[in-house]
Amino acid sequence: MAKKNKNEMSFLDHLEDLRWLLVRSSAVIVIMAIVTYAFSDFIFDDIIFGPTHTDFITYRFFCDLAQSLGVTGDICVNELPFTIQNTSMEGQINVFIWTCITAGFILAFPYILYELWKFISPALYEKEKKGAIGFIVMSSVLFFLGVLFGYFVIVPLSINFVATFSVSSVVKNEFNLDSYIGMIKTSVIAAGLFFELPIIIYFLTKLGLVTPNFLRKYRKYAIVIVLIVAAIVTPPDVVSQITVAIPMLIIYELSIFLSVFVEKKRLKNG
Repeated sequence: MAKKNKNEMSFLDHLEDLRWLLVRSSAVIVIMAIVTYAFSDFIFDDIIFGPTHTDFITYRFFCDLAQSLGVTGDICVNELPFTIQNTSMEGQINVFIWTCITAGFILAFPYILYELWKFISPALYEKEKKGAIGFIVMSSVLFFLGVLFGYFVIVPLSINFVATFSVSSVVKNEFNLDSYIGMIKTSVIAAGLFFELPIIIYFLTKLGLVTPNFLRKYRKYAIVIVLIVAAIVTPPDVVSQITVAIPMLIIYELSIFLSVFVEKKRLKNG
């Protein structure tokens, strides 16, 4: 049977394409998850539980930075008073499986972008289709930068904050394994997806759903939201909060810049 022309495909045909997109993407995620199984000891001991050690690179960086700036306060991390425990029989098995799947998703992200590009490419002009490699590379770089930001900045600062916060000396911090792993997964994936904001704004501007004026109008609200998020996930010190807030604000400003670029190009061609 001859392959149908993409421009002549029905709605059900597009649904069929979407189904196979999900199947292929899921298969690659599973393959990457199996690959991470071979490195599970390193992933758990050095990566997952790395921020539980006081000599973690982020803690040392902030300590050195605060001292060089002459900032006073208890910024250096000398102790993380908490333990991590498993409270269910199948708890560690579930954590192991879902951690491998999460790692598989992160590693497979460029391929998932490639599949998404193939799916939407029929609706693009020939000139736009030529930007496939640039789209995949830029989106992947932004995502991985977000993942690194989440792991090296948000995760350790959050752990330090919840580990040292106490309502009373009577209460001991004994974190559940699921809760700890869930916090890391949420922080890393959410940061990675947030760093995709410029790409999302790029396409929304091309579709005419977002304009530079709209982004500038609500910039002050975005700044407030970013500062609130920074205050929530970091200890109550200025250095940590600024370190979290600045990259997020840069991403928002980059989104405005891209929106301006696309808008000018669209008006010029229109």
